Amino acid sequence: MHQPPGLRDKEKPGHVCLLKKALYVLKQAPRAWYHRFSSFVATIGFSHSKSDNSLFIYSHGRDLTYILLYVDDIVLTTSSDTLRTTIMSCLSSEFAMTDLGPLSSFLGISVTRHSGGLFLSQTSYAADIIARANMSSCKSSATPVDTKAKLSSSSGSTIDDPTLYRSLVGALQYLNFTRPDISYAVQQVCLYMHDPRKEYMHALRRILRYLQGTLQLGLHLYSSSISGLISYTDADWGGCPDTRRSTSSYCVFLGDNLISWFAKRQPTISKSSAEAEYRGVANVVAVSCWLRSLLLKLHCPIKKATIVYCDNVSAVYLSGNPVQHQ
Repeated sequence: MHQPPGLRDKEKPGHVCLLKKALYVLKQAPRAWYHRFSSFVATIGFSHSKSDNSLFIYSHGRDLTYILLYVDDIVLTTSSDTLRTTIMSCLSSEFAMTDLGPLSSFLGISVTRHSGGLFLSQTSYAADIIARANMSSCKSSATPVDTKAKLSSSSGSTIDDPTLYRSLVGALQYLNFTRPDISYAVQQVCLYMHDPRKEYMHALRRILRYLQGTLQLGLHLYSSSISGLISYTDADWGGCPDTRRSTSSYCVFLGDNLISWFAKRQPTISKSSAEAEYRGVANVVAVSCWLRSLLLKLHCPIKKATIVYCDNVSAVYLSGNPVQHQ
């Protein structure tokens, strides 16, 4: 550290200010805030999860509490209302806090309670994305992507201002948290953010037209048994017309609830459909192991083995007999 130009003390050029309080504009602020919060909750019996550092868990007998932290937004879940009041009192004694009551919104995700469980949606956020693209009065589309043609790096001519394209695609990535139906379509338009072209903009607008007709959709979470974790995986062999790389996708169900999904282009080229599918199986197995570890930390262990479904017989044989391949 050094004194800024124009404000240097000629008598003491080597002196700098001593930081007493971290501010938002400083790069050290997130680390300093997390250290302060985690240090305090540790004094009242919380421990942070190694599977997710933003998750803090308190367990004492039958008392169980979860704290999910994102900067200064907190979701608090307790096993009893008395315990919730006690934890809130402890936190309020150290930090300036506001109790917003039962969870209704978190980081732009709306939470609606119904008789069967919870409904998560981002209706207003999706409407804002459509309005940002000046498509609030557009006609809706039945599907988010054209299944006949695939985008390539040489499709059409370049657009004059790629800023709007990149802004909309980045916003759609956050919408994936409650809209798994657009996961693959968003993954496709994300591949060309470095050099967007008119064909990509058409594909992006198709996603927005699909959202226009499905603003009411979201993610339902039902009360169900958590005794089993089931995963599904698939891959398209050589689907990328430029690199001939495959795209892997998976989804994971905990009981009746969809809790994790993903679509991404594989980092290497697969020489066969069995190899592409096997890479997809390997990815979903890694995610399933992480979810099992997270549920164990939440004191909700999965007692049964996780079942992974794959539609490629060769990949299933490779997974069952690792001796016959490298």
